[in-house]
Amino acid sequence: MKKVIKNGTIVTATDTFHADVLIENGVISMIADNLDEQGAEVVDATGCYLFPGGVDPHTHFEMPFGGTVTKDDFETGTIAAAFGGTTTVIDFCLTDKGAPLKNAIDTWHAKSKEKSVIDYGFHLMIGEINDDVLNELPVVIDEEGITSFKVFMAYKNVLQADDETLFETLLAAKDLGALVMVHAENGDVIEYLTKQALAQGNTDPIYHALTRPAEIEGEATERAATFTGLAKSQLYVVHVSCADAARKIAEARNKGIEVWGETCPQYLVLDQSYLEKPDFEGAKYVWSPPLREKWNQDVLWNALKTGQLQTVGSDQCSFDFKGQKELGRGDFSKIPNGGPIVEDRVSILFSEGVLKGRISLNQFVDVTSTRAAKLFGLYPKKGTIAVGADADLVIFDPTVERTISAESHHMAVDYSAFEGMKVTGEPVSVLSRGEFVIRDKTFVGKPGAGQYLKRAKYGETKANLTKESLTL
Repeated sequence: MKKVIKNGTIVTATDTFHADVLIENGVISMIADNLDEQGAEVVDATGCYLFPGGVDPHTHFEMPFGGTVTKDDFETGTIAAAFGGTTTVIDFCLTDKGAPLKNAIDTWHAKSKEKSVIDYGFHLMIGEINDDVLNELPVVIDEEGITSFKVFMAYKNVLQADDETLFETLLAAKDLGALVMVHAENGDVIEYLTKQALAQGNTDPIYHALTRPAEIEGEATERAATFTGLAKSQLYVVHVSCADAARKIAEARNKGIEVWGETCPQYLVLDQSYLEKPDFEGAKYVWSPPLREKWNQDVLWNALKTGQLQTVGSDQCSFDFKGQKELGRGDFSKIPNGGPIVEDRVSILFSEGVLKGRISLNQFVDVTSTRAAKLFGLYPKKGTIAVGADADLVIFDPTVERTISAESHHMAVDYSAFEGMKVTGEPVSVLSRGEFVIRDKTFVGKPGAGQYLKRAKYGETKANLTKESLTL
């Protein structure tokens, strides 16, 4: 049945205006004033914004790590994402050295196919480069539509790749039209500092941050950007946490190197002091890169405002405090890294960003939806409100006040990273391809309704990334 959404204020990355939206067959078919309602379900959005559904380019659902598995799978994780105003997620397939890449992709298809309530895609981890991998990459792109590759510069002896692997991946991506993503920390230095801290009896959660100083995130970011320039390739730096890394991205972009940067809500509103909470509660805030000294927050907000950073992902990677985070009691290096973020990403960016004047309303839409859709080959079907786009829409009440709490969130995890934080503005109803997933703050979707998204190559979407967006 077709739908007409009336009386809302439409907000895209470039425009804000009042109009009605007609949805037919899951697609936006018309945007105009006073649309004909005959034969349509009418949805009243009076007093609300109408945003394009959020695109979260960074999630880890049902991911094995540190001897356990993230608590939220593709069902609970995407339900929480939908409640938070996100209608598309891109998750990470972790590969095994010596095994075909297709094995990892098949594993992630099995995890997600009958569970996801919203649309989703995959990034693919590259842990080694050899002839087998290089021969398989074109097949991955053409058959699976996976056009972004993740290289870890940290987690030595677990996920970390060497510089040769990173450089060869950048060279291959240039030819193939893929975007290379990096977790930018110096894993070798972290390994040394961690062993040193433990040998000195420093085992509390705060040492997770102290053994991963901001300087080595900046160093790794600069190194990755340098390789990108040499390869004449393209790079996306995930979860930027500090001024050092943001500065290195800006410097590289000023040189004309195609480097894009993502930060996350946790780095914008939380700080290193949370890891010092007593009774091991600091373990709730252990993720990598770690939380930084509070002054970094202003730098990150300004980087979003000025375009030095372009997206905000969640890095959703949830572990229960009880039974999972507790694996690291007596040894901070054994605390599973990650936090529950996906549900609160959009609300925090609106409340702390737009309402406090740190970013504009249109920038908010850009960093939570549009830019990620462009970078990862989903635009213009995703990430905007336009005729022909998928009807992924969020009816958002900008006035409602709420307190974030584990008691009311929809993630499966037993704590909230933002417990007690007051925010203004939240999604009321959320549609995915024209069908309600959330209606009047109630879940009405269906596990398995989400579709797997094959994505365009980076080169094919480059026309959407204007030259002006590559300069500061």
